[in-house]
Amino acid sequence: MPELPEVETVCSGIRPHILDRSITDFRHSGKNLRHPVPTQAIHDTLLDTTIRSVRRRAKYILIEFDNQNLLAIHLGMTGNLGIFSPESTPTKHCHLRFALDNGMELRYTDIRRFGSIHLIAADEVVTIESTLFSTTGPEPFSDAFNPEYLYKLAQKRSIPVKNFIMTNQVVAGVGNIYANESLFQAGISPQRKANRISKKSWQTLIDAIRKVLTHAIECGGSTISDYVNADQESGYFQINFKVYGKAGEPCSQCEGIIQKKQIGGRASYHCPKCQK
Repeated sequence: MPELPEVETVCSGIRPHILDRSITDFRHSGKNLRHPVPTQAIHDTLLDTTIRSVRRRAKYILIEFDNQNLLAIHLGMTGNLGIFSPESTPTKHCHLRFALDNGMELRYTDIRRFGSIHLIAADEVVTIESTLFSTTGPEPFSDAFNPEYLYKLAQKRSIPVKNFIMTNQVVAGVGNIYANESLFQAGISPQRKANRISKKSWQTLIDAIRKVLTHAIECGGSTISDYVNADQESGYFQINFKVYGKAGEPCSQCEGIIQKKQIGGRASYHCPKCQK
């Protein structure tokens, strides 16, 4: 599943191609995604409108138009947004095609169709944080994501810290890959209970999360499964993995061996010598 760096990379990739461009046509494969696609509403409200901003919130891509309507796109497990020439043949799993006034097309493909497309009306955009994002925590780069916030929230949570930081209500978009890498960089065991972490250690972990995510974004995300960015290129952060997928290999910081365990049903990798 595309995680925060991959979604941020897609936003950065499509932004220069679609910003200030108008939608001239819209085509749908006729197949539903995770939810029915609001095809008629898109036709009625977005044709001949101009794209004014492209940004990310959690794992959603938010495209805002000059009539203040908003498209919220979630890539699910195998979704991808890319820019294509109309002469190129759409792939079998291309479900949405937005024709732009410069002759190019923004296409959404999704093999498993677990992604979703939401059309948020102009008068509902102002309440999006209490509706679509009502159970979503702060962004990891925001001021709200701080040691005091995490320490207070974790006091009654005895779950492993890895599960805690992967909880969307706690912080937006920190998935399995980057949780593993961040905890390694912070020197914190993924099994340590969230309510046993000091404010100082929370700050260390926050710094690690931000550093890992920033580097991953700079690398264009990670090539996991069939992920590609908006230009249909693979990311390469996976060459920088320190622990993820490296069970049985020597730790890059010590003489220990990376171990793999299941924590909360997800594969977890850590160095028992470096992470306490």
